[in-house]
Amino acid sequence: MRLPLILTLCLAPVLAHAQMSAEDFERYTSGRTLIYGQGGQAYGAERYLPGRRVTWSFLDGECNDGIWYPQDGNICFLYEDRDAPQCWQFTETATGLIARFAGEDSTLELYEARETQEDMICLGPEVGV
Repeated sequence: MRLPLILTLCLAPVLAHAQMSAEDFERYTSGRTLIYGQGGQAYGAERYLPGRRVTWSFLDGECNDGIWYPQDGNICFLYEDRDAPQCWQFTETATGLIARFAGEDSTLELYEARETQEDMICLGPEVGV
């Protein structure tokens, strides 16, 4: 009878960090604005709106609207300024989300640094002279 207990203890960390389904991701993010970090620095913010719509900013005053959708076990984002989607694998941990890029640079990993209630600063398109 010790074997099931040992297996449970060994698998608990793995199960706690399983890749999120689209339903779990939607439940976790809906109505929230999350700040993502990388290497101890703020990387960007994403506002999750109804209907799987999103707004992304690198915290530089420029924002990009888009949508997210599930595809091949990933969560993919298609933004108005890009032709191709960006797909990520999300896991939920005790400290928040971990996002691993599923594209060419599969070493890119972001983490949920915090949630914010503040509005994102979106200055609009650049104005030329």
